[in-house]
Amino acid sequence: MQRALEERNGDAGMRPRSIVFDLFGDYIRYRGGSVRLRALSALMSCFGIGDSTVRVVMTRLRKEGWFDASKDGRETSYSLNSRSFQLLDEGRDRIFNRVRTPWDRRWYMVIYSVPETDRGVRDRVRKELAWLGFGPLASSTYVSPHDRLQQVREHFADESAVRLDMLRCESSGLTVDREMAARCWDLDTLNADYNELLVTYQPRMRRYRDGALSPRDSLIERMQLTYDYRKFPFRDPDLPVELLPERWAGRTAHDMFIEAHDLLQAPAEQYVDEVVGASGTR
Repeated sequence: MQRALEERNGDAGMRPRSIVFDLFGDYIRYRGGSVRLRALSALMSCFGIGDSTVRVVMTRLRKEGWFDASKDGRETSYSLNSRSFQLLDEGRDRIFNRVRTPWDRRWYMVIYSVPETDRGVRDRVRKELAWLGFGPLASSTYVSPHDRLQQVREHFADESAVRLDMLRCESSGLTVDREMAARCWDLDTLNADYNELLVTYQPRMRRYRDGALSPRDSLIERMQLTYDYRKFPFRDPDLPVELLPERWAGRTAHDMFIEAHDLLQAPAEQYVDEVVGASGTR
């Protein structure tokens, strides 16, 4: 996070793969879900990504099963498939939506077991649980204040090496709840990073509101904003207010992100339409 914000005035912090998914997630999916490689390369050039890099990245993503490819003469088009649509839907939900309902004081616990020989699977389990908002309470034991057990089941339905025990439970009181939250998540560091994000973007809100950016610059700014912000859901479990430390900046940062994202939408989409229209779509 620190490095991404320090490199704000350059594109070194934005990985080509991430740019591809953000372009598809925020723009191309709403324009039929398919784009010609020439148009995609034109959009990627805004971020200093050359044609050859775009071709390599898209070839790899297709081989990994994230995109389908088709040919029309010499033109190659890339399309979202069911797997990538699911990824984008889950990502959008975690990035844009926050739980605002009162907490019922229940914890949802996942205890996993993976054979020692499957270390790669174990690492994947930890990352997936973190993405779903679970934190490590103890070895192989993750908890969340939100009922996402069904999502856990769905995520690991095809992982025969993973055994899951899932429980609903309550602690002896709010003091214990807060201690558990502090053990599971580094809230102080997370809060500091939220404040850093606010310091970076709040001064720009007036220009966003005034419509001072060109369509191209709006796309670049909106993509960078999304890139900087979407790392937080991996770290932020969206805790109930009862479990948050004092002067928590997370909700202020989220509200700022949503407003900025909305303000930059129209001009950014205008530029995407100009580029895609000039280069052709499928």
